[in-house]
Amino acid sequence: MEEIRGIIRRFILDNFVYTEGGDQGLKDDVSLLNEGVLDSVGVLSVIGFLEEMFQIEVEDHEVVPDHLESVDAMVAFVQRKLNPQITQITQIQTYV
Repeated sequence: MEEIRGIIRRFILDNFVYTEGGDQGLKDDVSLLNEGVLDSVGVLSVIGFLEEMFQIEVEDHEVVPDHLESVDAMVAFVQRKLNPQITQITQIQTYV
């Protein structure tokens, strides 16, 4: 998980966050959409990056803020896409 987080953080920092202080200004739980870091074009760029880097397919119905709002949300989304069986088991366990 930390490797996924690091890759996503680096992409966001390199492409959308312009700071001289390194990555201290990017908090993993902050909404990149509400803070203006990502706009609609940025979201498309992030989707393309996630698909290429992690070999996943982001369906149209998955392009929602819950999946792309923050670094934390992106990490969780990628993990679910990479491990669909674990996601199904977790969902079943929450209903039991």
